[in-house]
Amino acid sequence: MTDNSIKISVTVNGQHHELEITPFETLLELLRNRLDLTGTKKCCGEGECGACTVILNGRGVNSCIILAAEADGSEVLTIEGLGEGGKPSALQQAFLDKGAVQCGFCTPGMIMAAHYLLMSNPHPTEEEIREGLSGNLCRCTGYGKIVEAVRAAAEAAGKAAEDER
Repeated sequence: MTDNSIKISVTVNGQHHELEITPFETLLELLRNRLDLTGTKKCCGEGECGACTVILNGRGVNSCIILAAEADGSEVLTIEGLGEGGKPSALQQAFLDKGAVQCGFCTPGMIMAAHYLLMSNPHPTEEEIREGLSGNLCRCTGYGKIVEAVRAAAEAAGKAAEDER
């Protein structure tokens, strides 16, 4: 450990990590450079585009503007943590099925923002979906297909919950 490094403990996608970081290292840099979780993208670096969205302690955040030190003792969920057994989650599959993926750069952040939305509001209206995704920018696909994908995932989750009853 060097004089200016900080030791942190963080759980990412269910896996615990003890790491030495630099004081100004961002959560995004920790995820991409130290943990090789490259699904989380760096684009604007200012928290404006949403490409770096992750779930930190149950809250959607832009990992490019969160210092890694702030994540000490926290739980982080990234795009790589969705789905099980190498299969996409229902939300990820809905993005594929609805054609809500084009270049793919914004997709991980968009899916994580949608995941957070559905965690907090499992039955959002179209307006609520649009509001929930408003901090994430897409230049290729357009938002229509993305909104359809989130709506389809919400409907599928609702139907699955009804079937379990």
